[in-house]
Amino acid sequence: MSTSINKVILVGNLGTDVKSYRFSDGNIVVNFPVATSESYMNKETGEKVDVTDWHNITARNKLAELCEKFLKKGSKVYIEGKLKTRKFDDNGITKHITEVIADNILFLSNLLGKQPENEDIIQHDF
Repeated sequence: MSTSINKVILVGNLGTDVKSYRFSDGNIVVNFPVATSESYMNKETGEKVDVTDWHNITARNKLAELCEKFLKKGSKVYIEGKLKTRKFDDNGITKHITEVIADNILFLSNLLGKQPENEDIIQHDF
């Protein structure tokens, strides 16, 4: 029996407002990019180098509704989820995208001026 783990933890800021998709069956999906940054010293120049990585985040249903309500560009978030790579067709060209499917999101800052209720701050297994 083989055991594996697919777990991602990120703390970063939204790069855009949340994009929402509502379906006729009542399901909701949101997508948004999150930036994470780190720094290191260049050994040759002695200068500090900042590196930013962008991560595509997807949340569904109740968690998606909370993201719509409380998040916007610049919001700081803590995200737990799993990596998922999917392929899609773009005008006859097969493309791949890797996303973080969010299981839990902690809203660390709130730019909308609305404060989430305590039970809304962390959502599990949506």
